[in-house]
Amino acid sequence: MNQILAIAVGGAVGALLRFFVSTGVYAWLGRGFPYGTLSVNVLGSLLIGLLTEALVLQRVAITVEYRSAILIGLLGSFTTFSTFSLETLYLIEQGSWLKAGLNVLGSVLACLLAVWVGLLLGRTLFLFSGGVLRWSGWVFPYAIILVNITVAFLIGVIYAFIGDRVSMVLEHRAAVMVVVFGAFITFSSLYLILYLIEEGHTFKSEMITLLSVFAGNAMLCFFSFAAGSFLGKQL
Repeated sequence: MNQILAIAVGGAVGALLRFFVSTGVYAWLGRGFPYGTLSVNVLGSLLIGLLTEALVLQRVAITVEYRSAILIGLLGSFTTFSTFSLETLYLIEQGSWLKAGLNVLGSVLACLLAVWVGLLLGRTLFLFSGGVLRWSGWVFPYAIILVNITVAFLIGVIYAFIGDRVSMVLEHRAAVMVVVFGAFITFSSLYLILYLIEEGHTFKSEMITLLSVFAGNAMLCFFSFAAGSFLGKQL
């Protein structure tokens, strides 16, 4: 039941993010071609490649619900094969055979390439010593932290770039940022703590250190988000 609820929550967030991103892309490039659907599918493919390596292949056994919420719920509802199929069929009905063909070919090739790049990036991060540095009984999961920083940067780019192109009042934009980025910081930091607990550290005896890890990850992600937002505004 916990896993089902986790997938439901992740799915709700993913659907909202898909609407936000695709709407922004269409506002920017127009609706002459399925740019919005193509964008979310390629971005989702990149993220599922990267996060599969970080959350499944380099797994932490006690976070099944966490992985399900992200990989099945969030990314499953963020990407959409059904909308891609419908938009392609509409193009065919309109006689736009070239656009339909480009959408099919471009979507398949771009998504496959994005998954490959995501997996390659994830495997590269975990290549050295399994993504972990160990000393004096402590472990430093640098690869997971780098994954968190990378995703925070992408969130910043998307938020700034798309946010300026979506008709949304300032209060709503602020709410989206707080909810999405706040949830990301919370869960990415929580994953680090769960990883350290599984490595043998206990919250009871090392609470200050574990909370410092939480705060440190949150700070790094915040600065990465800020850098991504700056870049997004320049695009």
